[in-house]
Amino acid sequence: MTNPTVRMARYSARHPWRALIGWILFVALCLGAGLALGANPATTEDFRIGEAGRAEALAAQGGLQQKPLERIIVQAAPGTGAFDRAEADAAARDVVARMRQLPEVLSVAEPVADARRTALRVDVTMRGAEFEGKQHVDALLAQTAEVQAAHPRLVVEEVGSPSIGKGVDKLRGDDLARTEVIALPVTLITLLIVFGSVVMAVVPLLLALSSIVAAVGLSMVASHVFPDAGVGTNVILLIGLAVGVDYTLFYLKREREERAGAVGGRLDAQAVVELAAATSGRAVVVSGLAVAVSSATLYLADDVIFSSIATGAVLVTLVAVLSSLTVLPALLALLGARAERRRVRKEAKAAARAAAGRPVRRRVSRRSGPARAGGGRITAAILRPVARHPAVTLAVSCLALVALALPVLNITITEMSRETHSRAIPAMRVYDRLLTAYPELRSMHQVVVRADAEQAGEVAGALRELADRAAAEDPAIGGEPVVRTSADRRTTLLEMPVHRSVNSPEARISLERLRGGLVPATVGALPGAEVAVTGEVARYADYPAHQKRKLPLIVGALLLVTFLMTVWAFRSVVLGLVGVVLNLLSAFASLGVLVLVFQNEWAEGLLDFTSTGSIGSRVPLFLFVILFGLSMDYQVFVISRIREARLQGTPTRQAVLDGLSSSAGVVTSAAVVMVTVFASFAALHLIEMKQIGFSLAVAVLLDAFVIRILVLPSLMLLLGEANWWPSRGMRRTGGPERTERQPVSVG
Repeated sequence: MTNPTVRMARYSARHPWRALIGWILFVALCLGAGLALGANPATTEDFRIGEAGRAEALAAQGGLQQKPLERIIVQAAPGTGAFDRAEADAAARDVVARMRQLPEVLSVAEPVADARRTALRVDVTMRGAEFEGKQHVDALLAQTAEVQAAHPRLVVEEVGSPSIGKGVDKLRGDDLARTEVIALPVTLITLLIVFGSVVMAVVPLLLALSSIVAAVGLSMVASHVFPDAGVGTNVILLIGLAVGVDYTLFYLKREREERAGAVGGRLDAQAVVELAAATSGRAVVVSGLAVAVSSATLYLADDVIFSSIATGAVLVTLVAVLSSLTVLPALLALLGARAERRRVRKEAKAAARAAAGRPVRRRVSRRSGPARAGGGRITAAILRPVARHPAVTLAVSCLALVALALPVLNITITEMSRETHSRAIPAMRVYDRLLTAYPELRSMHQVVVRADAEQAGEVAGALRELADRAAAEDPAIGGEPVVRTSADRRTTLLEMPVHRSVNSPEARISLERLRGGLVPATVGALPGAEVAVTGEVARYADYPAHQKRKLPLIVGALLLVTFLMTVWAFRSVVLGLVGVVLNLLSAFASLGVLVLVFQNEWAEGLLDFTSTGSIGSRVPLFLFVILFGLSMDYQVFVISRIREARLQGTPTRQAVLDGLSSSAGVVTSAAVVMVTVFASFAALHLIEMKQIGFSLAVAVLLDAFVIRILVLPSLMLLLGEANWWPSRGMRRTGGPERTERQPVSVG
C-alpha cells in the first residue's frame, strides 16, 4: 500500500471527520483568499494581438489610444409623424449639457445629423481605458433615460462599446443562471437513476459544487499572474460540474461494486474504500492530470482569453481530483459504516425472529452481485457483434465518423463581432438603428505612424495622400477622414470610415489593399517611420490569423501530451498511439457536425440562433484541447478495467470484453452527466458559447457511445497482445492468448 492515492484514502477513511472539516476549511480558504485579493481583470493592453495590437501600442505611446465611446441617437418616435428637427435639437443640447457635467466623461462632440436628416447623433468619449468603460457607463445611461423622459415624442437611445459590453455581461449572467437551473436537476436525476439513493446522488453534486467554489477563489488569486479575460468563471462552471461529478461517479461506482459484489460483506467500510482507491482512485488521478495538462497547452496560444480558459480548467480539474482523494473517501467511510450498522441491526432482528419461530423475509438487492457490476443487456447486445466481427465493426464505425468529419473541409472561421451578438441585448437593437442612420460607423481603419517630431508635417501630408488614394481606389472606404497628432508630435493617427461590416469580404479586401499597397506606397516610404494599421477590421482579422499560426504548435503539444500520458499510465506505446488517433477522430467528427449545424441555416429554429455562416475563431481550439482532456476520462477508466483483468491472468481478448462490460454502465452515466452540462450551454444566446456547448455535447456523445464502446474494443480485439507493446510482463501474464472466440460474459 505504498500508492499515495491509497494512503490518502486510508487516512481519510480512518479520520473521516478530520477530512470533512479539512475540506470545508480548504474551500473556505480558497474562496476567502480570492475575495481578499480580488480578481485582476485583463486590461486593454492584454488583448493586443498582431499588427493591430502593435498599432494600438504605438497610439498609446502618443496618448492617441482608443477611448470608451458612447453614442446617443435622437429620432422620431413611431407614430408621431415626421422628424421634428427643432425638438430633436433641443433634446441633443440637453444630452450635451448633461453629459459634460459627468465626471466619467472626457469630452462631448457637437450633434451630427444623418444624411437623410432623420436623426441626430451625439458622441460622448469617456475617461479611462477602452475596456473599462462598461464599469462606469451606468451614469451615462441614466442621463440618457432622463432626456428620453423629457421628450416623449422622440426616441433617445444610447449605444457604444461600454453599453454593449455591459449588455453582453448581463445576458451571459442570465444565461448561466438558466443553465444551472437545467443542468443541476438533470444531473441529480441521472445520479438518482444510477445509484437509486438520494444520499449517493447528492454526494457527487455537492463535491462538484464545492470544487467549483474553491476553484473560483483560486482563479481570483491566479488572475494576478494570468489576468482574467471574463471567461474564467464560465469555464470553471462548464468543466467543474462535468469532471467533478464524473470523478466522484467513477469512485462511487467502484466502491459499491467492491462492497456489494467482490468483498461479499467480509471487509469493513475502510477496507472497501482502500480497494476503490487502489483502482478507480488511480484512474481518477491519471484522468485529472491528463485534463489539466491538456488544458495547460492553451497557454501556448499567447492570448489572454485562452490563458483565462486554461487557468480555470486546470484549477477546477485539480481541485476536483483532490476532493475525490480526500473528502470522498471520508464520506464513503461514514456512509459505509452507517450501512454496516443497518445490516447488523437487520441481521440481529432476523436472528431474533428466527429464534422466536417467526418466518424471516429476505430481500435480494437488484444492485448487488456481479450481474449488476456488469454492463447489462444493452451492453451485451452492443458488444456481441463487436466480439464476433471486430474488423467490420471498426470499419463501419470509422467510416461513419469520417463522414461526419467531412464538413470540416468547408469550415469558415471568423472572429465573432458585434454583428453576431444576440439581439436579445437591448443595446444591440439600438446599434442596428444607429447603423441604419449612420452606415459609415460600421467599422474603421486606423493608420498609426511613429516618427521624429521634425517629421510631423511630412507624416501628416503622407497620411492625407493615403486617405485621398484610399477613397478613390477602395469602394469600402468613405466619409470624412480624420488626422490627429500627439502632443509631442511624434505620433500621428489617421482614421478612415469603412462602410462594411468587419467580417465582410469587402472589409477584408480593403484591409489587405491598405496594408499591402497603399501604406507602403505613401507613409510607409518615409525614412525612419514606424507604421502599423489597426481598427475594427484589423482587430477582427488579426485575431483569427494569430490563432491559425499558433494552432500547429498547440495541437502538436496536445498530441504529444496525450501520447505520453497514455504511455505513462499503461506502459504501452501502442495504446498511446491508439489514444491519439481516436481522440483526433472524435474531435474532427464533432467539429464536422458543428460546421454542418452552425454554418448552415437549417437548424436555426431548432437551436434558436441566427447563422453567421461561420464558426467562432476560439471554438475549434477550445474543442480540441478540452475534448482531448475529457476523453482521457473514459479512455483511462475503460483501459484501466481491461488492464486490471489482464493483470489477473485473463487473456487479452476476454479482458477487453470483460473490461468493457464492467465499465460501460459508469461510462454511460458519466457521459449523460457531461452531455447534460454541455448541452445546457448550447441554450445560451451568445453564439460562440452556444457553439462551444453544442460541440462538446456532440463530442462526448461520440466519444462515449461510438469511440469507447465500438471503435476502441474492436481495435483492441484486432491488436490482441500487441496492445501491451513493449510491456513484456503484461504480454506474459496469464499465459498465451486464446484464439477461439470467447462469449461476452455480461449480465
